Amino acid sequence: QVQLVESGGGLVLPGGSLRLSCAASGSIFRINDMGWYRQAPGKERELVARITAGGRTTYADSVSVEGRLTIDRHNGRNTVYLQMDSLKSEDTAVYYCYADVVSHWGETSHKNWGQGIQVTVSS
Repeated sequence: QVQLVESGGGLVLPGGSLRLSCAASGSIFRINDMGWYRQAPGKERELVARITAGGRTTYADSVSVEGRLTIDRHNGRNTVYLQMDSLKSEDTAVYYCYADVVSHWGETSHKNWGQGIQVTVSS
């Protein structure tokens, strides 16, 4: 079993910043990709960003990142972060982290999800 626990969400004013964290624990041999999705009210869940174990990052074209969102990770802590600056109302959504985990040597990886955390950008 693998658990992902997110933290750092909340209510923030437009132009403000938040840093989301997601820590994975449990049966972990290796974590491949980690990343973040988000789901706004009435919309489908969409990829925000992902990061490989080696630190290579990808940001979704459909997300208006414009340098405002930065993903990084700490492999020793099995934790992925999403730094969000200059937040806009359209960033309001539930953010979900994921980790592509190999639980035991020789097994295939499985995508595990956090429970989701609310980010609200509003004045």
